[in-house]
Amino acid sequence: MQSITDDFAKNAEKLAETVKGNTKVTVPSDKKGEFIYHLIENGGYPASRAQAETIFRVSKNTKSISAVLFACHAITNATPKFIIYDSFNGDSLLEKELPFPAIGVIEGDIIKQNKSERRIAMDINQDKIQAIVQQVLSEMNQSAAPKASAPKAAGPIPKTSRAAMLTKLENYEIKEFPIPELGDDDILVKVEGCGVCGTDAHEFKRDPFGLIPVVLGHEGTGEIVKMGKNVKKDSAGKPLAVGDKVVTCMIFKDNPDITMFDLNKQNVGGADVYGLLPDDDIHLNGWFADYIVVRGGSTVFNVSDLDLDSRILIEPCAVLIHAVERAKTTGILRFNSRVVVQGCGPIGLICIAILRTMGIENIVAVDGEDKRLDFAKEMGATGTVNFKNHKGVEELAKGVENAFGGYLADFAFQCTGSPIAHANIYKFIRNGGGLCELGFFINGGDATINPHFDICSKEITTVGSWVYTLRDYATTFDFLKRAKGIGLPIGKLITHKFPLSEINEAHKTNLAMSGLKIAIINE
Repeated sequence: MQSITDDFAKNAEKLAETVKGNTKVTVPSDKKGEFIYHLIENGGYPASRAQAETIFRVSKNTKSISAVLFACHAITNATPKFIIYDSFNGDSLLEKELPFPAIGVIEGDIIKQNKSERRIAMDINQDKIQAIVQQVLSEMNQSAAPKASAPKAAGPIPKTSRAAMLTKLENYEIKEFPIPELGDDDILVKVEGCGVCGTDAHEFKRDPFGLIPVVLGHEGTGEIVKMGKNVKKDSAGKPLAVGDKVVTCMIFKDNPDITMFDLNKQNVGGADVYGLLPDDDIHLNGWFADYIVVRGGSTVFNVSDLDLDSRILIEPCAVLIHAVERAKTTGILRFNSRVVVQGCGPIGLICIAILRTMGIENIVAVDGEDKRLDFAKEMGATGTVNFKNHKGVEELAKGVENAFGGYLADFAFQCTGSPIAHANIYKFIRNGGGLCELGFFINGGDATINPHFDICSKEITTVGSWVYTLRDYATTFDFLKRAKGIGLPIGKLITHKFPLSEINEAHKTNLAMSGLKIAIINE
């Protein structure tokens, strides 16, 4: 068993190059997350406990790492070099053999120091954090495109911040609020940009969540300009410093069941999200502002290696990463599957891109706008169907069948909020096929189906998907890099950019469906 006590980035890189078979590594408990992060950066796949047990079981019959990952429904954009699994002393998995590299990471206080020395080792100063960030960014930049600049010191922080507050239906007002003193666990972020989501549009038009007055914006990103003294690393164990580019995911408060590498099936539905928080005395709770205060207990990720447009797209992409992961639990979605994606707004287009990066090549897109269908082909669709060119659902289903060369779909993703579209999609799926419904973030009304013909007699396996988990966020970062790496025009999803002062016009543009993704970009 190898024990690692320092230089976690360098040791992770060295171990990634030399690991063979099932390898055991012990690291200090307070450094476990950081070490796993560095292993991921060097090509490892972090398996959950359930996935790890499946991997060891399936590996008895195959030597292919890709095959075992597929068997445990892993979401990967490229074949990893090795498997990472969370372990402990006495774990039976540590004694088993594997035909490919794997690293079992065990936590424990293995450093033989006195209390004073251990306290010094744990209390990394800001200069040390800066050095780690510089090193990690340098390593990532060797393979990432575009290259990101290293963190730099922030300029003067103003005493107040503008924020776009939705004060009544279809009306934002730009207000000025004091920037509060930070707590020891808080982060002040200077907002660089934020996407306008369909949820923002619903709030703007109808306020279904009853939040008015509220500062919205949850697809945001920006630069750290100030941190509380207790802030050392992000939710993946990656060091944080002033100047880093970050995104937030959700606020779990004091939920002990949520950790980065043991997420089970808990999604954001049980947590708060910046940009959908009731107004309080701080006010800077959403990304439609110049600054946002990220409270202690929030999840935050260092994404300094991604460009601004990619960072703005992280949140909607995570929704689709989660949907595809849910779809894979059916056992029907495979490399050679015929997949239909209904709805070519940003969500459907991202769905197509994710399927394409996973190696699925037979994808048909369904929408009513030719421009969106043309873009679907750029994102990886091999065929398109404009439902406006077909009279009735039976003719539309025949159009989908023809697009697949005479076959119905093996699997379908329903990405619209239309009950009629939901009712139609069962007709596109073969007997024994599968469906992932992810279009209804809010109540869009009842859909009329015939359970006998649409589900029972066809034995359709159906899963629902709603938002995402913390792990989906981390996977999304790699998806964005992979999508760009194979030439998918992800950045072209953002078709309109507005300054904060024109946020009302931005939302009206979104409601008019004049573009795809609308974004607020700060100067």
